[in-house]
Amino acid sequence: MSFNEQFDQHGTWRREFASRLKSLAQWMKEHDLLNAAVEERLQRLEAQVRADKVMVAFVAEFSRGKSELINAIFFAGYGRRIMPASAGRTTMCPTELGYDAAIPPCLRLLPIETRLQPQALMEWRLVPGKWQQIDLDVNDPLQLSEALQKVAEVQHVSLDEARALGFWNDDNPEDNPLAGPDGLIEVPKWRHALINIAHPLLRQGLVILDTPGLNAIGAEPELTVSLIPQAHAVVFILAADTGVTKSDLSIWREHLGSGGEGSDTRLVVLNKIDTLWDALSTPEEIQAQIDRQRATSAEILGLPLSQVIPVSAQKGLVAKVTGDAALLQASHLPALERALGQGVMGQRQKILRMAVAAGIGELKNEAGRALNMRRRDQAEQMLELRGLKGKNVSVIKHMRNRIEQEQAEFASSGAKIHAVRSVHGVLLGDVVNLLSVPTLKVELTELTAALQQPGIKLRLKKTYGQTFSRLREGLQKGQVLTGEIQSMLDSAFRQINAEFGFSLQVPEAPDMTRWVQDLDLIERSHLQYLSLGNVIRLTQAEFSERLVRALSNRLRVVFESALGEVELWNKSASAQLDAQLRERRRNFARRLEAVERIQQAASSLDERIAEIDDQEIRLKGLEAKLAELTARLLDLRPLSFASQEPAVNPAGAALAESA
Repeated sequence: MSFNEQFDQHGTWRREFASRLKSLAQWMKEHDLLNAAVEERLQRLEAQVRADKVMVAFVAEFSRGKSELINAIFFAGYGRRIMPASAGRTTMCPTELGYDAAIPPCLRLLPIETRLQPQALMEWRLVPGKWQQIDLDVNDPLQLSEALQKVAEVQHVSLDEARALGFWNDDNPEDNPLAGPDGLIEVPKWRHALINIAHPLLRQGLVILDTPGLNAIGAEPELTVSLIPQAHAVVFILAADTGVTKSDLSIWREHLGSGGEGSDTRLVVLNKIDTLWDALSTPEEIQAQIDRQRATSAEILGLPLSQVIPVSAQKGLVAKVTGDAALLQASHLPALERALGQGVMGQRQKILRMAVAAGIGELKNEAGRALNMRRRDQAEQMLELRGLKGKNVSVIKHMRNRIEQEQAEFASSGAKIHAVRSVHGVLLGDVVNLLSVPTLKVELTELTAALQQPGIKLRLKKTYGQTFSRLREGLQKGQVLTGEIQSMLDSAFRQINAEFGFSLQVPEAPDMTRWVQDLDLIERSHLQYLSLGNVIRLTQAEFSERLVRALSNRLRVVFESALGEVELWNKSASAQLDAQLRERRRNFARRLEAVERIQQAASSLDERIAEIDDQEIRLKGLEAKLAELTARLLDLRPLSFASQEPAVNPAGAALAESA
């Protein structure tokens, strides 16, 4: 099964999951079983499942056949090349392919001159007027292909301009482009390209990141410290006839990592194996040559052999367009597609299912508490009403007075609950302050100053380490504080439960571990950026400023995400208390109403007892329906990619395990 088919099934699975989740939330709301916090969490889950993005980054030095590989995997259905893929340099700027329904099909291009300004790419995305936009006709392959040729456009600038833009380094002359007869230097015309088309895979959340060669990657810090590290899979392309070259190894070591944690999310493609198809050699000799090149590449890059896949993208594309099954198998493209499909889809489904299962578990607990409280209140009413059978008017009046007294005592207990909320608010304020953007800016002050100081940045690695240590300490302190809040609420809730017969239960505090792990990933991506090859680049003020902004933007996302979870956790505890207070007030109203009706007519006693019996039946029905709806969600199994035709190698399993 091709990557396209597997991703299509993944999209079907997500839509069905989101639909069932929405149905459950609507049903709970209709039956008053959904407090504000649980409703918000379910809305977040539904949005996460519906809008889940899967990014696959394709990284390579120039002329490795990267754009051809993207054409072969994703766009063969057009019957022609869509991404520019010809001899020499084609994709000159980083290109993202995705889909946003709010934007018409278009190609947006950010001029290379924006590198002379300090704004990070993420900030430029918010300034649409700075991008050149070209409308696309997704039903016209020729127009689409011709429009996308613009990502290969270049311009010629002076040596000083090339140096300022980051494409000329006096200390590494071997990496510099050749100057033309007029002394001008060829550089990309565009800094970044965004392609928005309603391709079936892109509509379902796939994002393709196509990166150019070493020079362009190194000059754009946001690629290395943000986009590539966050990709769910990275496909690194080599040429089979050259193996791992010096520039290939530089990209691998400086920007992708040379093994270690996270390396199992990397697939290496040994492309252009058709250049080894020699008519004078036997098939066995050709295969032996491919195997040697594959083993050598795996050893140099420090990867298992299973993560290096030999492919001919060009032959795979031709085979798909012409319907040549034999050529398709010879290209080994299906093996790569299976590895990508099994790894990426398995990884995303596992993450989504874990998130949804946690949300459903909290939802069931909250709804169960609400139903149990209603059942207990109804049991109390039933005892009261049965105790009134055969009693005179004075006894019934006494009952009314007792209920009114209980109601008054309950109303006067608001001071206790207010005190709990007050202490809770103070402790929560400390956590919010720890995770706030102003606090983050303060923690980054020293590192920002170190990056912005002119000349060679001494002790920069140490400053990075100290900064990230403080950031980790902040998250860990936040974990301690939320633990204290949880203990305080647990004690307070036990007292309230004992006094009022509530069933309050403190939700589990957010685990800061995942955000600490995000910090570790960001730190690794930055530290490998501080290699000797980037020392000179770091002396450039504009480059250092972009690096600072890229780091700040990435860290802000981490801390805002952690703060959002803390605030939702707080809302969950507060909403639970509000819901049970509201239910108790309703119970008092129902009890008084029942006594009122009994005072007016003796026959109303039996009617009220019958009503409560009916309510118990309805409660059992609600419990059964809740169990059915949640079971339908949890029983919606992800696609079993393991049941598909086995891949040539187990690279997909390595990717899947990385989740």
